[in-house]
Amino acid sequence: MINQLTTLPKPKQLETRAVLKQLVTAHRYLAELKGVAATIPNPEILISTLSLQEAKDSSEIENIFTTQDELFQADIHSGSSRNAAATEVRRYAAALGSGFERMRGDQLITVNRIVEFHQTLMGSDAGIRKLPEIQSSLTDLERFMNDDTVCAADPLINMAIAHHQFESIHPFHDGNGRAGRILNSLYLVARGLLDQPVLYLSGYIIDTKADYYSLLQSTRETNDWEPWLLYLIRGVGETSKLTIGMIAAIRNLMNSYEERIRKDLPKIYSHELLDNLFRHPYSKIEAVQEDLGVSRLTASKYLSALTEKGFVEKHRSGRYNYYVNRPLIRIFR
Repeated sequence: MINQLTTLPKPKQLETRAVLKQLVTAHRYLAELKGVAATIPNPEILISTLSLQEAKDSSEIENIFTTQDELFQADIHSGSSRNAAATEVRRYAAALGSGFERMRGDQLITVNRIVEFHQTLMGSDAGIRKLPEIQSSLTDLERFMNDDTVCAADPLINMAIAHHQFESIHPFHDGNGRAGRILNSLYLVARGLLDQPVLYLSGYIIDTKADYYSLLQSTRETNDWEPWLLYLIRGVGETSKLTIGMIAAIRNLMNSYEERIRKDLPKIYSHELLDNLFRHPYSKIEAVQEDLGVSRLTASKYLSALTEKGFVEKHRSGRYNYYVNRPLIRIFR
């Protein structure tokens, strides 16, 4: 069975005075976040780094714990991590990325696409639980997320409703919470509130975990949407504000690195090298080879020079050397 789905009231009943006040703040910070994210020259830098932090936090909600070092070393070892939790977290980041790529053209979030990124998330193709009411409810949810005439409320209200309904439908045997949090990010992009999936609520949910689960259940029982809407919309505002600061810090660090590398190592400076140092907080020779299109010897020389000048720290894991952008790591939550 699925959890009881709450009846959706009219948009005017959803847009209470308290909710509208919360929306003003959330939209202000969300718009600022959209602008700040656009100041990073290569959007892949934010997607590759922030999505890993989101993956770590979202998985932690489901009691899947890993450290930053274990998480980034999973990348160093080309996905063959000996740490099962780190592997699951990296699958989350991959699912978020694949979901974004699939919907970025037509801005549609469909049941089939949800199933696809859930397969990536879980590393299997178990699919939707085989209950007729689940398929019917998912079809209704798909229409709700893509057709503004179904509920002409503010898109942040609709995001909060869609998340609640998805968690109540509980379409999969496992991974529903993580899939639902991926949906939040994709929905904000689909509605044009962000250009990239860089707003992640998992950190907020970790800090307010008891409220999250309590409000999910009380909304089902009372059909009173206002407390749930206030909770999630507040999370959008608070998380946007934190992410603005994080992205500004990344941008400032990039500017500092660019200036210092141009001065100290002018012969090796390139935009591609700078991007590599920020797309891969833990980098390796192979990544520099691929990103810059240089030989292994040249990549090794570049990383040795960057280490000598203090831009990265050199470490060893097994037979691998890897290079850590420590100031960038400190910016992350």
